[in-house]
Amino acid sequence: MICLGLNYRTAPVEIRSMFAVPQHLLGEKGKVLTSLEGVSQCLVLSTCNRMEIYYWAEDYLAETTSSDVMNCFLPPDHSVDQVKGHFYRHVGKDALKHLCRVVSGLDSMVLGETEIFGQVKTAYQAAHEAGVTKAKANKTLQKVFSIGKKVRSDSEIHSGATSVGSVAVELAEQIFGELCGSKVLILGAGEMSQLTARALKARGAESVFVANRSYDKAVELVNQIGGEAIRFDEWEQSLIDIDIVIASTSAPHYLITPETLLPLRSKRKYRSLFLIDISVPRNIAPEVNDIEEVYLYDIDTLSQLADEARRTRELEVARCENIIEQGIEKYFEDETLYNG
Repeated sequence: MICLGLNYRTAPVEIRSMFAVPQHLLGEKGKVLTSLEGVSQCLVLSTCNRMEIYYWAEDYLAETTSSDVMNCFLPPDHSVDQVKGHFYRHVGKDALKHLCRVVSGLDSMVLGETEIFGQVKTAYQAAHEAGVTKAKANKTLQKVFSIGKKVRSDSEIHSGATSVGSVAVELAEQIFGELCGSKVLILGAGEMSQLTARALKARGAESVFVANRSYDKAVELVNQIGGEAIRFDEWEQSLIDIDIVIASTSAPHYLITPETLLPLRSKRKYRSLFLIDISVPRNIAPEVNDIEEVYLYDIDTLSQLADEARRTRELEVARCENIIEQGIEKYFEDETLYNG
């Protein structure tokens, strides 16, 4: 078993983009790989943070080289010599361990993230349907998924959100139960606003409205994430129907105060209102948190919660590594993987 790949640590996004494979082409790329001499089975994994090829060969020092494999993915007008420094290679047990760490979220940009587990399963399904996995690959990958599930069930590596946007989403879900149908107002068009809004939309937020002093920037953000741009002098009127507000402007004073919200309570029918203030200086007066149905979180609170979750996950790494080692050793008790 051989792993050849690049990820967010070894390659900038420009290089990763060159090698990215759309989901619907994973199986076809697998067929190209298995047409190489000596490659009997394979799995192609492509996400925004990594592109990895797992392939099985009778002799990992045979005529098929890493360059041959890279050439299957290399865009025209580029040479292997230009990019090979970004790739890593693992063989045999090391390749198996690496894939187990990937599936478990130990090799992810956000430690312990769970999305990668499903992405690897999707890649395996594509490979299996394309007929580029056989007995050895199938058995190995089933073991990898089994180890990944054990890491998830027997550790706390996946507990708690570790980014400000994710923490905000978790808190919003605690307040609303689920975010399907909720309406979001974004004040300001910065990167943090965009990331938090994307996280909310991914969990089901229905409508996003963006207000910015520069209307053109509001339109630009809306074009990126979807939604509707509104004039900055009109955003207060929209609060009647809004469930979640993300405030991230450069205003030197409070934009939302108790005086802003109190007259709207009856019109809102006292529905819950979730306020996320990620601006410096603050855009929302702390006193609004005294209103019964209003929940205010600022960037310091969100960052503290994210840091606590991150520290908890980091403490769990050793436990996860031990689970992986035990799983691999048990696998090798039954049979020997390929040479290397």
